[in-house]
Formats: sequence, structure tokens, C-alpha cells
Amino acid sequence: MADSDAFVASFTDDAYLNDWGREFHGRDGVRSWDRTDNIGVQSHFELVGIEPGTDPDSYVATLKVSGNGFNGTGPMAFRLRDGLIASLRIS
Repeated sequence: MADSDAFVASFTDDAYLNDWGREFHGRDGVRSWDRTDNIGVQSHFELVGIEPGTDPDSYVATLKVSGNGFNGTGPMAFRLRDGLIASLRIS
């Protein structure tokens, strides 16, 4: 079962999420995106691969996404801070 509160708690208070140019700020923004584009549309992520990013504590994960929203494979660039997601860029 999906847990929206746990998902949102994995982000920093001042998190930045960019989904193909749509910007969301802070945990409230992440919660909004989660409701409309992630758990709210029963998204399922399958990790295809992961590589270090260009900056410390950054990674690029290639994910296969399925569900009742977007379906396809693409990169998600993460930057971590204190063990939480500080930024997530989906492109």
C-alpha cells in the first residue's frame, strides 16, 4: 500500500521538484505532485540503473514508470542532503 506521508517525509523541508518544467517547492509542493502525478495515479517505479551525478551527493536514476499517469522510461536526477532528497528533476 502506498504511503504518501512517508514519501513526502523523504524530502527536505525546502525541497525542489521539477517535473518536465513544472516546479514544486517544499514538502507541500512535493505532496501536491505526489497526489497528481505519483501515488495519486498509482505510479510504480522500476529501477533500470543508477549513476553518480556531477556534484557530490547527486545521482541520476533511470526508472521505468507505469500506472495510471505517465508510462515510460527516463532519468530522474536527485540531490541528497542529510539523507533526504533536496532536489528531484524529472526529464
